[in-house]
Amino acid sequence: MDKELRIARATFTKLQERFGAMALDYVDGRTPQADFQKTEKKLRLEMEKATLRIQKLETRRDSLPTHLPLAEAKKGQEVVKLSTERKHLTNILKMVAFQIESDLVELIRPHYKRVEDEGRTLVQTIMQDAADIEPAEGELRITLAPLSSPHRSQVVESLCETLNKTSTMFPGTQLQMRFAVAGPQS
Repeated sequence: MDKELRIARATFTKLQERFGAMALDYVDGRTPQADFQKTEKKLRLEMEKATLRIQKLETRRDSLPTHLPLAEAKKGQEVVKLSTERKHLTNILKMVAFQIESDLVELIRPHYKRVEDEGRTLVQTIMQDAADIEPAEGELRITLAPLSSPHRSQVVESLCETLNKTSTMFPGTQLQMRFAVAGPQS
């Protein structure tokens, strides 16, 4: 439902953009009034239909449960269970990821006052945020996007400095990883 809703909202946004461009053309005198009125009526109807579709999808989505037991989620299908070895491997990977997250929280502790309340959330945000990866002469530059607030971006910069001091090589290469935070966009 969320996917359908995103598509419906994107469709509505495109209609708004078309309407705005058409209105600008009319105001600038590039479109005759008769053509504008005809197209405007059509676009308004399409926008109303899109709005109604969004409202119906939102109502339908809100009526659905957010969680289902696995047995109910795939009625009539056999539940796939991981083999014991795969389950162990999956658990080990989860534990390693948790340990890495914990280590990163400890690295930001001196630079972030709210580390007890928000440390893990901040690390997760950093890990999920956008970044540019650029191979260069002897190094792999990872440039992270700045976060929503300057003080959090400063924490990320401090974390980058700490990670750069480790001189970590990218696995399977001779490239040293170099972390940085992109400057604010103008």
